[in-house]
Amino acid sequence: MTAPLFVQVAGIRSVEEAQMLVEEGVTHLGYPLVLDHHREDLSRGEVRRVVEQIADAATHVVITYLTDPEDIVDLVRGVGATVCQLHAPIAAESLRCLKEENPDIEIIKSVVFHRESPESTIDRALECSPWVDQFITDTFDPATGASGATGKTHDWRLSATLVARSARPVILAGGLTPVNVAEAIRTVRPAGVDVHTGVENADGFKDRAQVRAFVHAARDALGAPPTVDPSVGTRAVEGI
Repeated sequence: MTAPLFVQVAGIRSVEEAQMLVEEGVTHLGYPLVLDHHREDLSRGEVRRVVEQIADAATHVVITYLTDPEDIVDLVRGVGATVCQLHAPIAAESLRCLKEENPDIEIIKSVVFHRESPESTIDRALECSPWVDQFITDTFDPATGASGATGKTHDWRLSATLVARSARPVILAGGLTPVNVAEAIRTVRPAGVDVHTGVENADGFKDRAQVRAFVHAARDALGAPPTVDPSVGTRAVEGI
């Protein structure tokens, strides 16, 4: 059986923008809430309104840096979402409690690559496998300290290594655009992709033409054969 398509766009700013994304084939809508370095695009009440309006036309994902299981559950249920994407370092015990007590909430755990020790980053992520449903790889920006929504790519071979080693699906994020998403997918062979700033116009709103190009390129490439062997290595490169 073919796995469901996963193409996520994060940073939703309005019901109208969410509707446009669904019309262009986006499957997952990401709502950043309770962040560390970025400003929220919408309030919790506004996110709930978008979720209610879009309903089952897309999967709704809360993206947060919260680490306390009770706070995470309150946030996800409070806006009516079904998936939480966790970007802050979180203890394995907290993940276990979160998943065992709330099995209906899908957990996507970030794997954020820094310049140093990418191999240990992967090892730590895999220790969390029993309590997560999917991983999402992303890029750390040393200039701002942000983990995600940086507009920066990382060495895709690191993500490919995680794909090869993980029993859980891996979503690829970090600096993806309509121009590079196909190459990234062929290199990494992820289960899906996530984009935020890579389909925005100069005003920070999602551009329909860019979204359409991104979705079409991602859909085509997700069915293509790999071009790089994940065993090539895990060398961190400039920009991580």
